Amino acid sequence: MRPLIISAIAFALVLGAALLGMYFRKVVSADHLRDDVKDVVRLSTGLIGTIAALVLGLLIASAKSSYDARATQFKQITANVIFLYLLLEQYGPDAQNLRTMLRLGVPLMIERITNEGRSGTPAPYETTSEAQRFLARVEELKPNSESQRLVQARIINAIVQLTQSRLALFTQAHESIPAPFLAILIFWLAIIFASFGLFVRPVAVVVITFVVGAMSVSGALFLILEMDQPFAGIFQISSETLSHALAPLAN
Repeated sequence: MRPLIISAIAFALVLGAALLGMYFRKVVSADHLRDDVKDVVRLSTGLIGTIAALVLGLLIASAKSSYDARATQFKQITANVIFLYLLLEQYGPDAQNLRTMLRLGVPLMIERITNEGRSGTPAPYETTSEAQRFLARVEELKPNSESQRLVQARIINAIVQLTQSRLALFTQAHESIPAPFLAILIFWLAIIFASFGLFVRPVAVVVITFVVGAMSVSGALFLILEMDQPFAGIFQISSETLSHALAPLAN
């Protein structure tokens, strides 16, 4: 709900600024609307508009890049889980209990990743007791041959890679766009629309144009905030890939 609320607030402020500008056009004296005054206002708002457009473009590119990075990390976790299971299968019957533990642990990992992505406040990373027991069981394996010893080493290495991918995803789980940054950007947009309204008459076409413009900029903010929360909202990264990976593991 947070992206929707912020974008709605941005829409109200930007549109309100435009309407307020049209209101001030009626109450200010004609001396404040001379051509030289208009030129100064237009030059100033043109500079602000250029800065705001650059910032919006950079925010969209940054949010998309962050979204893609987290999606890639989630896919890497999926690949690591499947690879780890195959190694346990290769080890032999002695790792049957470990395969069962892995099947039971993956849904819990998915739930934790999703909850971290939806949480609005950062929290310390905590290793689950299930993960600690799993690693302890792997280390307690007693290879009966050189082949099993090599597989055990590869299993431990796969666990390390899975942990690294998991930690990389955790470090990016929380929102990265500071609230003051959004407030300044919305302020810039409100100033721009207020300057638009200051020099036009309040006719229906102008009001509709302002509504469409306010919807556009608030929609851009909505997209940025949604992509910044990849495990919640309309752009949610699907966990079906990792969940479906459990199907062949149920043997």
